[in-house]
Amino acid sequence: MSTTHLLYLHGFRSSPRSTKAQLVRLRLETRHPDVTLWCPQLPPSPRAAMAMVMQGIATWPHQRMAVIGSSLGGFYATWVAEQTGCRAALLNPAVDPARDLTKYIGKQTSWHEPGEKFHFRPEFVQELRALYCPTITRPKRYYALIAKGDEVLDWREMTGRYEGTQIHLLEDNDHAISGFADYLDEVLAFVGLATPAV
Repeated sequence: MSTTHLLYLHGFRSSPRSTKAQLVRLRLETRHPDVTLWCPQLPPSPRAAMAMVMQGIATWPHQRMAVIGSSLGGFYATWVAEQTGCRAALLNPAVDPARDLTKYIGKQTSWHEPGEKFHFRPEFVQELRALYCPTITRPKRYYALIAKGDEVLDWREMTGRYEGTQIHLLEDNDHAISGFADYLDEVLAFVGLATPAV
């Protein structure tokens, strides 16, 4: 069954203007114009972010939707996939953001718009803990693109978390997955959007 709806979830301090999100958008516009793509600007509160996402996809057919998530968005995408049963492609997914983001409590700036400020509040850490999925219930529905050279997250922790899923382990690369365009076809094929034959 082909995918008709795709959700893209960006990472911490990121936005729909990220390079990876824009590459996905452009590819869908040119090769899959009938597919609904939603890449929302996520609020800093994890609880509010997931409430907004679940409301936004409430009318989507879960058997024909998929989610792509990068970094913190990968953590969120895991939660969405566990709630809906949809396929999920994860790009250097955060494993324990409640632990890792504690040091960012306070005023933060948006990566793509330095003039945009937001507060990462102490209660958001507990909200992240509440979204943690202890078990990946359907490993075959997951794909993870993981870079050994990730300077933010530990690739060993990522591969351990998603053991049993389809993992593409990059020998070097970085957290942003520079050259993501080289892997885009593979990512989209996993979520049910293979490149049309010429």
